[in-house]
Amino acid sequence: MTTEVRVPTLGESVTEATVATWFKKPGDAVAVDEMLCELETDKVTVEVPSPVAGTMGDIVAGEGETVGVDALLATIVAAGEATSSAAKPVPAAAAAPSSDSVDVMVPTLGESVTEATVSTWFKAVGDTVAQDEMLCELETDKVSVEVPSPAAGVLAEITAPEGSTVDASAKLAVISASGTVIAAAPAVAIATSAPAGKDVEDAPSAKKAMAAAGVSRDQVTATGRDGRVMKDDVARAVASAAAPAPAAVAPRAAVSSDDAPREERVKMTRLRQTIARRLKESQNTAAMLTTYNEVDMTEVMALRNEYKNLFLKKHGVKLGFMSFFTKACVHALNEVPEVNAEIDGTDVVYKNFVHMGIAAGTPTGLVVPVIRDADGMSFAGIEKAIAEKGARARDGKLSMAEMQGGTFTISNGGVYGSLMSSPILNPPQSGILGMHKIQDRPMAINGQVVIRPMMYLALSYDHRIVDGKGAVTFLVRVKEALEDPRRLLMDL
Repeated sequence: MTTEVRVPTLGESVTEATVATWFKKPGDAVAVDEMLCELETDKVTVEVPSPVAGTMGDIVAGEGETVGVDALLATIVAAGEATSSAAKPVPAAAAAPSSDSVDVMVPTLGESVTEATVSTWFKAVGDTVAQDEMLCELETDKVSVEVPSPAAGVLAEITAPEGSTVDASAKLAVISASGTVIAAAPAVAIATSAPAGKDVEDAPSAKKAMAAAGVSRDQVTATGRDGRVMKDDVARAVASAAAPAPAAVAPRAAVSSDDAPREERVKMTRLRQTIARRLKESQNTAAMLTTYNEVDMTEVMALRNEYKNLFLKKHGVKLGFMSFFTKACVHALNEVPEVNAEIDGTDVVYKNFVHMGIAAGTPTGLVVPVIRDADGMSFAGIEKAIAEKGARARDGKLSMAEMQGGTFTISNGGVYGSLMSSPILNPPQSGILGMHKIQDRPMAINGQVVIRPMMYLALSYDHRIVDGKGAVTFLVRVKEALEDPRRLLMDL
């Protein structure tokens, strides 16, 4: 009996993911719920468990391939059943494709992507290939997609050479399990050329891991076929990062008169591409403006110091500043509802609730988990939600549903030492509050110069819907609530 392993639901608006890592290979024994592979979407990592116990069968979607929701990833077969056949030698004579031939098709590119360009072929006609070995790489306007071999055998024909544009249902090549080679068209002769200066392409998951860890390719020992760097290679390099880099690296760059050998080109991760696209869209769409104020954190810090031990003992979570800021923003949003609204065409949609986005930095980029109905939560409830979602964000375990539907966002650049910045809106939201570093500064209080812990606040807002008066009023209400936290209790 064969059981199909398919892409799970990724979120309401997410239609595709990239296969990052396979933890099992054909023939491996698997248990129920044992992790088979890891998928990456624009913002989160999704683990795919085995639905049944048995033996790993065929892997249909290899590492680097982009797949749609419910796409077939692999099969699980009962113990003892055969998996894909082994590769066979190439005969000298060319012939027509036999019944054992398997077409290599363009993988799922995504709902809105209709075509791709063949950028690189890693194999030539006549080469022996293993199942899931990378055959070629496609480029779309969003991502690069590696195409694995659907079966073991011989690359019999290449129907889409490098540089050709193919649609989402096109055939790229033919794999022959018997080793039969089909006479290739002249245009295919260039299909095996490699990019200048580099013979092989590293696995996309490895590139992402190197970028996230700050590890250069020279520091990684490649174990993949043809010298490809794989994700596990990067993990080993990171684990031994304390060791000095190879001595040959620095001299080779130093003696060159050309800067090119000292540069490293790493393809942007899908998350980074999405962040870049959304931020630029925000700037291009919204009439964004930023207004500033500052807040004296004396009272909040005193209140926190007084009750933090009792708070931790009773609620099991630390009392931080974020719950105070969340409460203060909810209070201000009630008075200035347009900051909590959004534009939909020619309509303004006012929200009678607050779904608070809390920006969190992760090793792979910025994500914004959403605390739903924050306006009805206690300090403890907010702190627990922030702690839980923050941990999940750092581990890459957030679902898309947990990052959708926010009505307002708080971004805390102060944890990195930022003294002042202008945050960019998170569309379609109309407001985002930027928190910054708490710094002791001399302040004039009742005619006396005293040292106070001060923080600059920045509110970026969409001027199409929020007027200057509303933005300033919002910041003043946040300032008042934080400088006198009792106002939050009295709803003043």
